[in-house]
Amino acid sequence: MITLYSSASCTSCRKAHSWLEEHNIPFTEKNVFTEKITDQELKAILQLTENGTNEIISQRSQAFRDLNIAIDDMTLGEVLKLIQQHPGILRRPILIDDKRLLVGFNEEDIRCFLPRDIRKLELSKLHDQLPVNF
Repeated sequence: MITLYSSASCTSCRKAHSWLEEHNIPFTEKNVFTEKITDQELKAILQLTENGTNEIISQRSQAFRDLNIAIDDMTLGEVLKLIQQHPGILRRPILIDDKRLLVGFNEEDIRCFLPRDIRKLELSKLHDQLPVNF
């Protein structure tokens, strides 16, 4: 099951929500401002990152800059608490299932959440549309 971590004011979150619905992909949505993200959820997200907190925290955001902290000097527990207290520092949307993580909305990258048989069918259709000399 896919979980979409979002916020109501985020355009990219609305795009991700619409894309999942259009492709009939079941998901649960969690608004990061109205529903607390648990330690377990944050750890699951961080386990799938390639760059740790740099991938999910927007260090250039005003919300993060206002905190005036050095996140690299913090323990995991401190980082989890920080995110829970200040969810506005998270990049959004965050889509996660048991194997994949996508931060932000990208029309190409989100396709990884399509079932394998549908991805193969779409690839086959694309291949059929290519010119013969390609």
